[in-house]
Order: sequence, then C-alpha cells, then structure tokens
Amino acid sequence: MNRYYTRACNFYYGPHSKILVKKKKTIPLHGLDEISFDQIEIITKKIKKRILVKEIKNLPKKLKIKINLDIKKIRSKKKNFSNLNFKKIPNILGVLNLTPDSFSDGGKFNSKNKGIKHALDLFKYGADLIDVGGESTRPGSVEVSEDLEWARINKIIKLLSKKIPLSLDTRKSNIMKKGIKFGIKLINDTSGLNYDSKTLSVLNQYKIPFVIQHIQGNPENMQIRPKYKNELLEIYDFFENKIKLLRSKGIVHNQIILDPGIGFGKNLKHNMSLIRNISIFHSLGFPILVGNSRKRFIKQISKKNDSNLRYGGTMASTIYLIMQGVQILRIHDVNEAIQCIKVFKEIINN
Repeated sequence: MNRYYTRACNFYYGPHSKILVKKKKTIPLHGLDEISFDQIEIITKKIKKRILVKEIKNLPKKLKIKINLDIKKIRSKKKNFSNLNFKKIPNILGVLNLTPDSFSDGGKFNSKNKGIKHALDLFKYGADLIDVGGESTRPGSVEVSEDLEWARINKIIKLLSKKIPLSLDTRKSNIMKKGIKFGIKLINDTSGLNYDSKTLSVLNQYKIPFVIQHIQGNPENMQIRPKYKNELLEIYDFFENKIKLLRSKGIVHNQIILDPGIGFGKNLKHNMSLIRNISIFHSLGFPILVGNSRKRFIKQISKKNDSNLRYGGTMASTIYLIMQGVQILRIHDVNEAIQCIKVFKEIINN
C-alpha cells in the first residue's frame, strides 16, 4: 500500500500573497498571510505529482482525507517560544562555538571575554537566540568528556543568560540539566535525542523546548559513505516516529523544532535534495530549523570559488529557505544574514 506525503509548493510573498489569501486563491503558511501557496506535491516512494490546491477535491476519498489533514498542519499557526517569533520568517539562531575545533570558527571565541562579546554582538545584530556549544560535532570530531564540555561553557552561560536568550547545543543530559538551571531557553541536541538515554527524562521533567535533529551515524563516522534509499522520506519518517515516541514518554507539548541535519550523515546529493524539498516537513506541523551556514555543500558546489567564510553560498541558500517558509536558520554571520533578509523583503514587499 502506498504511503503518501504532502509538500506545499509554489509560494507567494508579501502584498501579493495577502491579496491571493484574501481572495482564497492560496493557502497561508502557518497562518501568515504574507506567505502562501497554491500547489502541493503528492509524493510516494515511487512518484511525485504536483496539483493545484483547488484540485484536491477531485482526489480519491482516502487520499483527499490524508492531504487535507496534512494541509491543516501546514496552515496551523505556531505559538511563540524560546524568544522565537513565528509571526515572522525567518528567526535567526546565532552560533557561539566555545570549542577549539569547530569546523569554521574553532578556537576563535573560546575564551571568556571573546565568547561573551561575540554572543552580545550576534544578539545586537539581530539574532533571536544564541546557540552555545562546548563540543564540536563537525565531521570526524571526537567526543569530549562531560567535565571538559561543561568547563568550556558554564561561566559564559551563567553570565550571558542574565542578558540574552540562549540555546544549548549538547548531547549530554547532565549538561542539559545544568544549563536549564542557568536559564537556557532551548535544547539543541544534534544526536536526534539518541546519544544519551536519560535525555528524554530530562526533557520531560523540565518541559523545556527542544530541537530534534536528524543524523546518520555519529560525528566520527557520519561522513563515511552515508547512504539512503530515499533521504527525504526516510528523514520525514524519522521525525514522525520520534514524535510518536516522545508522546508515548509523556512529552505532550508542541514546543518542538525539527532540523533535517544538513551535513550530518549526508553527501552533496542528500543535502541538495533536503534543501530543495524542505517544505515537505511543514506537514509534520512543527517549526523547521536549517543549519545552512558555511556548510561543506557550498564548497562542493562552488569549487574554485570557495572562500573560508562562504558568505555567498550561505546567503543564497538563506534566501531559498526563506522562500520555502523555513522558520529558523542557524547562522554564524548574523549581521550579513540580517542584511540579506532585509534587502530580500524590501524587494518583494514593494
């Protein structure tokens, strides 16, 4: 029996979108009239078929019920949490790596004064939340001890959490608990909540918002010939199954963010497939986060035109992801990203 998936597509923006929504020619994404769509792609493991939303009524009864349930999730309004405002697209999650070996800025901000200044700058430039990490999860990185990870971040978190909203990038449940007591607003676990068996208990106990990120393997081996039969649908199923598990464990709140994990156990083909079709994840009903900043896919595509900071590729993918309604982008270069977003919005809003 075929399993069907629904991807919203053919988006409209700004004043034109508002007019179309008012005329009921398009469906608003997340209840926002500023971004809407008038087509869906119906996907199975074997076929893809695009239709206009007005043609849904002509589908077979069972398929029509399934598609309409998906669209209900796609158009549902998202409630704000963790200083993230879902009445706008996108929110920016600024990156603060307090590590000596992160892939693009390792060692640059891992002293107390530099780390604090950089975080405050990112927030001043326009980040909604700052993601603090004390363990690199770049390809080939080796796990660090809990004591070392906490030693890298605890003083900075304690000081910063009194001034700006913070997210904590960690796989370890004890560090999550310590961070939550310091006022952390969001847990960002790159392991998909799989690394530490106590993580679900911590999330349940403290009712804190969190990110579910997909990863194949672990940072040490994830880029050694990653393989999928269908990366898009397998990752969709991963999220769906993880949500079912969370519900069975008593985690019933909807303050959950889904991150397909660009570069985490994916090659160039997988990454491009996920970015191109990112809007499929809207039908799960939760906000989407994408970490596109400075990623290896930019180097693989640009080749001789690659640069250390990869501003160009980051901003190009940022615009595309905004156009697909992605609610949160994890960004190193916040000032440049905000500039990019402002210019893009000015163009489409006039």
